[in-house]
Amino acid sequence: MPSSVTFLSNAADVLILGGGLAGLAAALDLAGRGQRVVVIERKQYPFHRVCGEYVSHEVLPYLRRLGADPAPLAPASISRFRLSSPAGRVLDSPLDLGGFGVSRYRLDEFLYQLALARGVEFVLPATVAAVTFDAATDRHQVTLADGRHLTARLVLGTYGKRSALDRQLDRPFFGQRSPYVGVKYHLRLAGFPRDVIALHNFRDGYAGISAIEDDRLCFCYLTTRDNLRRSGSVAALEGEVLAQNPHLAAILSSAERLYAQPEVINEISFAPKAPVEQHLLMVGDAAGLITPLCGNGMAMALQGAALVAPLANQFLRGQLPRLALEAAYARAWQQQFGTRLRVGRAVQGLFGGPVLSELVVGALRHWPAGVRALMRQTHGQPF
Repeated sequence: MPSSVTFLSNAADVLILGGGLAGLAAALDLAGRGQRVVVIERKQYPFHRVCGEYVSHEVLPYLRRLGADPAPLAPASISRFRLSSPAGRVLDSPLDLGGFGVSRYRLDEFLYQLALARGVEFVLPATVAAVTFDAATDRHQVTLADGRHLTARLVLGTYGKRSALDRQLDRPFFGQRSPYVGVKYHLRLAGFPRDVIALHNFRDGYAGISAIEDDRLCFCYLTTRDNLRRSGSVAALEGEVLAQNPHLAAILSSAERLYAQPEVINEISFAPKAPVEQHLLMVGDAAGLITPLCGNGMAMALQGAALVAPLANQFLRGQLPRLALEAAYARAWQQQFGTRLRVGRAVQGLFGGPVLSELVVGALRHWPAGVRALMRQTHGQPF
């Protein structure tokens, strides 16, 4: 099967800007409904992303409806949650729904190959320079950095946490500096339980570690730009700050790092976003980003695709006017994710500072029902 496809003409039913989980799932869903779908992605598959790589089991019915059951990828099965304070105090809890661990490198490539086989067209590697909407023709025009122009009846923005398009669309969050930096490795570490997702707090940040395929672990942490600047480098930050948590010290001193250099992303913003911008329907992290402490961003991306695809299909078949489509999608998105994101931002505020983190973990250790209730608020039901 070819590794890429060149766009064959300049018009489509749907253009999808970004080939991550939200974009690939929406492409599979809409192609299965008979729509002509083109995905524009700036990288060539497969590639790594800064991502926690844990997915709750709420997504499995949808993936199976798409014919994309992840079982062939041999993901890790995750059923327990562990949280530690900066000093190493530990809270353990079962995950009521459970989840699985699989790398984005493997999962995105899997969905990409399925989409190719089902007739989805791809433009890659390609960068989107601008998107405009022509009210007279009721169509979008997408301009690529190489000068090509593509048109479509509908455009989905599935390009992730942050893009130059956000500046063009004048989205409020883009003009606000964000203090957060994300860092990710794949590790190999003997003895780490493959059924646990662990979140370890440190000063001004927290790190998640959980199993993925092939006896590997995903190790991903969020901290502040100031924390990194004070340390001077990622290596110094890990040795001077993360390692103050004894659990992180054990991981950092014993694990085999499988990347020559970590994946790093800057300016991660958890500020509220709008799910519809200038007639673009935003899906996944482009519509709203849950704090990594609450996990489950991958599940939200997939559920966003499940929300948008049937509404988009109704619009494309002439059963729903554009403004009604946009209102219905914005309403459905807020109903599904609004509370989850608010709870995530509230929980984010409880951690990072050493004193407050110690108090919160200490209190939650004696309130297991509260822990499980918080997790239910940041996870959905099978869909």
